[in-house]
Amino acid sequence: MPTSPDPEAQANPQQPPENEKRPVQNEVISADESAGEADDHPEEQDFPEGGLRAWLVVLGCWLACFGSLGLTNSMATIHAYVSRNQLADHSEGSIGWIFSIYAFLSFFCGIYVGPIFDKHGPKWLIAAGGVCVVASLMLLSICTQYWSFMLVFGVLNGIGGALLFTPSYATVGHWFKQRRGLATGIASTGSSFGGMVYPIILRVLFEQAGWRWGMWALGLINLFCCVCAFFFVRTRLSSAGGTSLHPDLKIFKDAAFSLTTMGIFLMEFAIFIPLTYVSSYALSQGFGVSFSYQIPTIMNAASICGRILSGWWGDQFGAFNSHLLASILCCISCLAIWLPAGSSLAGLILFVIMFGFGSGSHMSINPVCIGKLCGIKNYGRYYATSCTVASFAGLIGVPLGGQLISAAGGEYWSAIVFAGCLYGACGVAMYVAKGMCVGWKPWVLF
Repeated sequence: MPTSPDPEAQANPQQPPENEKRPVQNEVISADESAGEADDHPEEQDFPEGGLRAWLVVLGCWLACFGSLGLTNSMATIHAYVSRNQLADHSEGSIGWIFSIYAFLSFFCGIYVGPIFDKHGPKWLIAAGGVCVVASLMLLSICTQYWSFMLVFGVLNGIGGALLFTPSYATVGHWFKQRRGLATGIASTGSSFGGMVYPIILRVLFEQAGWRWGMWALGLINLFCCVCAFFFVRTRLSSAGGTSLHPDLKIFKDAAFSLTTMGIFLMEFAIFIPLTYVSSYALSQGFGVSFSYQIPTIMNAASICGRILSGWWGDQFGAFNSHLLASILCCISCLAIWLPAGSSLAGLILFVIMFGFGSGSHMSINPVCIGKLCGIKNYGRYYATSCTVASFAGLIGVPLGGQLISAAGGEYWSAIVFAGCLYGACGVAMYVAKGMCVGWKPWVLF
């Protein structure tokens, strides 16, 4: 890998040097040369790239993701249960709003979480997030009405998730630069493992002990994860003194960052449709309840491979290139497998594996792509601002998917086509963002 970025890029990390904006001739450019990540501070140019302290941060982020985003990857199981029990008299669209509010707040709250992290570090953000997530699961065990699910799961759990995973992801970037993709990918597998373990626990407890004990079990697991994350996740950089805690919309003047944010928005728009409705889809096709509830487990097992491999691939061949390949894979899995062959067991399993691999790749490489466009001192602000814009996709994606299903008379084809097209648009946006930084040749590393 090339060594250090250009000094001009260090002075203004939002504006790449002119020679990086032009197409590249007969050479390969690495992500580090083209982005100008480092500032003038020596601590930002001396990344540990490993060691016990750095890998404990990765472990802490893994646990935070297990506790927060693991629930996101288990939404299909929770949705399938409540839509047939506590909320059986509500439409798919109205139930979808509970999960969309949760997804929205998990990312939207980052608009302030990011600047607070840059200025004060992750410690108390993680503590507050842990309290919110654990309390929400304990309260969820006694919820029976629509409004209580909305307030407890949608609002309280959503805010807690933002407080947990946003500073955790950003802290990993403080300890790794050349290996940031791999470290972030490993940390992000926590959400996939959560998405594997939680549906298994819930399926068993739903059948043997009921809803209340299922939520209590998840709450106790989250309590352990959040306590460990509180002690493990530590920043190594001094606080960004004098930095405003309010959003800075001027960063959108950087066209590459704006297009990257658009690509992440489109990806988030698409991802929540399969995550939320795939178990309900399986039930509608006549598959058994046990298999339908286990689909998120299969999907998240494939996601683990995608998260780690995309991080390694991003370090070696470029984070944006890794993101583009994941977009293509998700688009193909929706339009060429789920749509024509999802009603068969083999087709549905193949879709779940391919989509899990591709969507997992996206989730681990998103922070790395953002990190290529800014200095590490502002990493939390840039990443959180991008997540905030993407949060609006989560807000409307789930209920819109439900409305598309209802409008098609309970058929899922329209939601599937919509998700596939969104992934295609995501790939286009990321390719244009890359082209504006290092040129339009697809083999250029970025």
